[in-house]
Formats: sequence, C-alpha cells, structure tokens
Amino acid sequence: MSLAFHPIMHREMFEAFILGLPGATLVRQWRDDSVGKVGGKVFALLDKDPGEIWFKASPMAYELLCELEGVRPAPYFARAGWVAVSASSPLSEDEMKAYVREAHRLVAARLTRKVRAELGLD
Repeated sequence: MSLAFHPIMHREMFEAFILGLPGATLVRQWRDDSVGKVGGKVFALLDKDPGEIWFKASPMAYELLCELEGVRPAPYFARAGWVAVSASSPLSEDEMKAYVREAHRLVAARLTRKVRAELGLD
C-alpha cells in the first residue's frame, strides 16, 4: 500500500485528526515532524521521512503490532512502548486512528488530575 492510499499518513489529515482529540495540541519539531501532544506530553507523531506514524502503545499492543509487516519499534521511543507504522502495514485507516486515540488516552491518563481537569479530560 503506498502513501497515496493511506490517507492518515498525509500531513494535513494527520494534523486535523490530532487536533480533533480532546486537549490535544500540535507542533512541528525535530525534522519538521508533526507532533501530537496532550498536556505537553507527546503521544503521536508523523515522521515525514520515511513517512511513518509513531505512537505510544500498550504493552500488549506493542508486542502484537511489532509482529506485523510494516511495523517496527520506534527509534529512540521503543523503550517507552512506541511503534513506527509505515504505509505498507496491513492496518486500515480506522485501525490507525483507533491506535492513535488509544495513545492519546494512555498519555493523558498519566497527567496530573489538575492538568487533566484544565484540559477537560476528566
């Protein structure tokens, strides 16, 4: 599957999806990657080159996802349970969105009660 057929891999769609999540913000940092944050903590990013979406996964999802073609431990982030998913993975757009939503939830759950309340997450 090429990037042209995996819409969430396109920057505009990825950024719009991230900004639609509760309390989420978006910055462009590092090598001009699109980085989704909640409460100042990164939960997902679009790595423009090589065109992968990286996100935090639960321990079980991390193990299962890393067995799929086109999914690998995310460089620098793997020790924290992050995966890097390329457009060649068998994951559908809906599945990708569900995993990014779950990454948002996992990271938001670790924020303080005060920050979660300020972001309207409680």
